[in-house]
Amino acid sequence: MARILVLYGTTEGHTARVADSIGATLRAHGDMADVVQASRPGPSPEDYSAIVIAASVHGGRYQTAVRRWVRMHAAVLGSKPTAFVSVCLGVLQHDPVVDRELAAIMARLLQDTGWRPMTTKIVAGALLYTQYGWLKRWLMKRIVAKARGDTDTRRDYEYTDWNDLRAFVEEFAERVRMSTAVAARPSTTQVA
Repeated sequence: MARILVLYGTTEGHTARVADSIGATLRAHGDMADVVQASRPGPSPEDYSAIVIAASVHGGRYQTAVRRWVRMHAAVLGSKPTAFVSVCLGVLQHDPVVDRELAAIMARLLQDTGWRPMTTKIVAGALLYTQYGWLKRWLMKRIVAKARGDTDTRRDYEYTDWNDLRAFVEEFAERVRMSTAVAARPSTTQVA
């Protein structure tokens, strides 16, 4: 059983739901998981077997608290199994230009922080029209209309494929178990 930290950043709250789902999937498979928001003082990554970080893209970048935390702990993150889950609506467009932009946003985070996760995943987020102020609701509606998306601002839309996310987390958890088992195996090297 591994102890895994799920650290997340959120703007409107959907990435918190993603992080909670990651934690629940890990627990369902026998791991211990602590789900912690990056903007709050949290546990040290040294106390965990592995770390999953989830953050959402807003204005072409991830939350400041996540970037700061990753930069501060990059050395420890480099010594453990880690995963990064990027939550973004742009993935719904299935447009090569948008795909390159999303890859560049993630690459900037990794370049700026020095972190190299074992695996990454981009998942679709949510349009939470009812939670936006009038200006953001208007802007989001215009952006989404260009992509031929959902524009009824009287309701919210959730696009996350929860089954796909669970499968990703299960695969990561299995990789953590395998790496932990290899590290725990006694050495067969004999000293003469």
